Amino acid sequence: MPTHGDASGPIGISVAAPAYNEAATIADVVTEWQAYLRDTAMVGEWEIVVCDDGSTDTTADILEELRVGCPELVIVRFDRNRGAGAAIRAAIGHTRLEWVLLLDSDGQFPIANLDRFLGPVLAGEGTAFSGARVRKADGAAYQWGSAASGAVSNLLHRTRYRDFNSIFKLVHGPLLRALPLEAGGMNCSTEITARVAELGRTWVEIPIEHRPRAGGGRGWRYWRGARDRALLVGYLGYRHWLQRRGVLRAPSANEWIRREVR
Repeated sequence: MPTHGDASGPIGISVAAPAYNEAATIADVVTEWQAYLRDTAMVGEWEIVVCDDGSTDTTADILEELRVGCPELVIVRFDRNRGAGAAIRAAIGHTRLEWVLLLDSDGQFPIANLDRFLGPVLAGEGTAFSGARVRKADGAAYQWGSAASGAVSNLLHRTRYRDFNSIFKLVHGPLLRALPLEAGGMNCSTEITARVAELGRTWVEIPIEHRPRAGGGRGWRYWRGARDRALLVGYLGYRHWLQRRGVLRAPSANEWIRREVR
């Protein structure tokens, strides 16, 4: 398996994140990211790409204010809400550095978790690293749903990942930017895990901290999200089954990367 990284020097990292109505926390979160990336010796060139998914609060205005003091902040804006999947695809598509770190904008995943990833990356231990939440800070219903969908996903893809649905991922940029992602809602992280697994690439899982959501709410969206995740897991698993039987042929990782480079 090809690996990347140079133990003699720092790496370039693009943070990619969606944001929707995160006015209560977005300033603190982006400032935390900026300080970490600026002060971490193993991080060289860096940028932060946030896609504002048609927020109806002051998220867009706050991001513009932050950019005045942080020229490394890139803002992508949707004129209407299109869903987290579309927003994360747009953010990924605007990244340009060698490695891409996926995050949420609600502060649940401390960027300091990256400390545990940089050594293995610099040692060339893989091309796709995923954070496994040691203690999930979500409510019981969310934890149960994530565990159930993760177990089914592992069964369908013949994998044994501890946290199939984690959004905290550090992936080699050309590989991530080349993935043909389709998920439209909050389940984009599940699809990314599955897509990389389809290629025969192994995710290197690393334990991470997970914090309670700092602001905003989910409410009734839980049930719609649970339904959508079940449908997506079934779709991804069925497609993977067809690929194993030779009915579908998935392009290799190198084919996808060549398309991205063009």
